[in-house]
Amino acid sequence: MSISAAQIENLKAAIAAGLRSFYRPPMLTCSEYAEEHFYMSSESSYTEGKWQSLPFQVGILNAMGNDEITKLNLMKSARVGYTKMLMANTAYKIEHKKRNVLIFQPTDGLAKKFMKKHVETAIRDIPVWRELAPWMGKKNKDNTLEDKIFTNGKTLLVRGGTAAANYREHSVDDVIYDELAGFLASIEHEGNATKLGDKRVALSMFPKSIRGSTPKVLGTCQIEKACSESPHYFKFNLPCPHCGELQSLKWGGAEEAFGIKWRKDEKGEHDPSTAYYLCEHCGCCIENNQLDDIELHSSATWICENTGIRTRDFIDFYDAEGNNIITPPSISIHVWAAYNSLNSWASVVTDFLESKNDTEKLQTFVNTTLGLPWDNDTGERVEWEDLKRRREMYPKGCVPDWVVYLTCGIDTQDDRYEGRVWGWGAGKETALIDRFILYGDPSSQVLKDKVAERIGQSYARADGVILNIGVAGWDSGGHYTDDVYAMSKKLGVMRVIPMKGANVYGKPIANFPRKRTAKGVYLTEVGTDNAKELIMAMLRIDPDVDVRKPGAIHFPLNESVCDDIELQQLTAERKLPKRVDGRIVYRWDAGNRRNEALDCFVYALAALYIALEKFGINLDKLSHVKPITTTNSEQTAAEPKPVAKPKASANSWLNGGGGGASGGWL
Repeated sequence: MSISAAQIENLKAAIAAGLRSFYRPPMLTCSEYAEEHFYMSSESSYTEGKWQSLPFQVGILNAMGNDEITKLNLMKSARVGYTKMLMANTAYKIEHKKRNVLIFQPTDGLAKKFMKKHVETAIRDIPVWRELAPWMGKKNKDNTLEDKIFTNGKTLLVRGGTAAANYREHSVDDVIYDELAGFLASIEHEGNATKLGDKRVALSMFPKSIRGSTPKVLGTCQIEKACSESPHYFKFNLPCPHCGELQSLKWGGAEEAFGIKWRKDEKGEHDPSTAYYLCEHCGCCIENNQLDDIELHSSATWICENTGIRTRDFIDFYDAEGNNIITPPSISIHVWAAYNSLNSWASVVTDFLESKNDTEKLQTFVNTTLGLPWDNDTGERVEWEDLKRRREMYPKGCVPDWVVYLTCGIDTQDDRYEGRVWGWGAGKETALIDRFILYGDPSSQVLKDKVAERIGQSYARADGVILNIGVAGWDSGGHYTDDVYAMSKKLGVMRVIPMKGANVYGKPIANFPRKRTAKGVYLTEVGTDNAKELIMAMLRIDPDVDVRKPGAIHFPLNESVCDDIELQQLTAERKLPKRVDGRIVYRWDAGNRRNEALDCFVYALAALYIALEKFGINLDKLSHVKPITTTNSEQTAAEPKPVAKPKASANSWLNGGGGGASGGWL
């Protein structure tokens, strides 16, 4: 019996139809799926057309689609394409991975609006999704403003987040909280939204909780809190086209050493059109159009600020040494408008200039442009320009005559030692006396001897009194601990005190030990946070040349000691909010700005506290001691002469006295 060609074709068709149920398309990542299938509808997009991912969007889409990431928190600004990425992920999960998805909106009204504007238009315009919705455009029990039931058996639910009942009786694989910061802190006294909603995915084989939002007010913002609960906080790092170093984009502004900058025109007016980016590593200018450089993004990397782990695509993860590691199950991501090459840096600057003089508008800028929570605790800030205007000419270029004691703070760097000498009077009124920056190998005896020489230097007061440095606090952290210890023993263990910052906040300014360490020194723990708090409070006191003000700080009109850089470093740190154990706390942070001057001041202040509390120095009493002067005090004040150091008693340095022709009064 022969078989005709037609019968053969029919047989092939029957076999193909039978095998079709076993067909599985190649598994795509979420970003690949979006590139192939997603379409931006005219009703919900600035520009209608086929989706094309920006470089930073690839990683976010993959984080949404990666089954191994079970919790994803995304703190974002406006204009980063978040809603579009959310809809691409929803189509990916329902059509491609065949999952049930539940999306929460802050209110019922927003839920219905979201279903009409974003969901229904996406189903209509994405062909592979549209094939699963034969009811599209018709009245049907599977097509409501709350539920969409597809022919592959999967369901998309959209609910408002205000009623506790909306969080019950749903079994889904993905639960998504859109604009989490807009949800109530407690849903009808049953708990917060994520606590209730995440129970809906508890029994899923592939549970996923996605929380995304523009933040609101720090301390009460739910997306900020959710991000803080994850051990991993990723930012998109781009290489500088000049030096190749990676960095996340930062706002910058006039006060920062790097970030987005702009110039003024010939009339002195701000010109947003000149916006550019200043690299934090090499200080070179990066132009806005370089964001489109394909080679630039080939090296772009998402880096966790907490742990240092890295990923290019949120599929594969590496530690700081480049070794493969397992995918972290809970991550947080921050992204803001500067990364969107379709949104110019000029527009970011324009937003800021239009907002900077209005608190409410500035909050909107911080929330919707920078993608950061607004800190209501603005506090009084000390600006270096204000300190510069307060500089004063010390009498005849000498130490002010109200200064009765000197301390020194020394900061240890990898290529130098920096020191500042501070003079103190009654009520802890103080004046910056001297500065030294000595370059070289910190382990070399030559350089250490130069520091010793500066510690041993004498200073003349206008009335002829000679003062020596009483106590010096020397930073012993880092790689040169043993070198600092050796110099302490060489110069006097109770005169040169090794210091290190306390690991715990709230420690005393100077916790001088009762006994020496095993290395034979009095290693002192410094409560840097309390020291900086006190210094900033003192900087806010307006000094008076003629009237003594306890706690006031004086600066010399002397560029070799106190220039712009010195004052910028003194005011480099800001108290920034951080969430610790569920609470908002404030921590001092230099933000990659140089702060050696402030560190030196901290050590000099700690040295003073040691002198006051452990060595019995009394500034108030010393300020009332009548000095011994020469017969021609005016000549002494006008032309202070170097004084040869006499043989002094073992503790003569404690009082700061030089013991010379006019220093024996102490």
